[in-house]
Amino acid sequence: MKAHVSSILLGVRDLERAKQFYTEGLGWKVKHDYGISVFFESDGASPVGFYGRDGLAGQVGTSPEGSGFSGLVLTYVVRSEARVDEIIAEAEKAGATILKPAGALPWGGYGGSFADPDGYIWSLGYSAQGEDQPYAE
Repeated sequence: MKAHVSSILLGVRDLERAKQFYTEGLGWKVKHDYGISVFFESDGASPVGFYGRDGLAGQVGTSPEGSGFSGLVLTYVVRSEARVDEIIAEAEKAGATILKPAGALPWGGYGGSFADPDGYIWSLGYSAQGEDQPYAE
């Protein structure tokens, strides 16, 4: 198996609320809306989609119940500290819970994190040190 993610599916409790958060709040564009799942334009990256939490759990053979930190963090790397600040502000305005406000990071970078309405954690970061960063934008 290669170190590659073909797509990212997030199980959400309210598909319409999740779609509204990402489209109206963060400016994502819907590529396919199948009713039980939604996929977004990916700009060449791994596509991200939402699926009803119960249905997705059933599809992979697990319980939809769970609480606390899942051990999953979605990382978004940008080219400036200012862009980190902008995205954190956009997310907060859209209803995200800011987990760590943007600021200097212990390893020398700059970043912050938020949780979307379903609790999925996004870590935003910028580093002037990296030359081969997998920049999202």
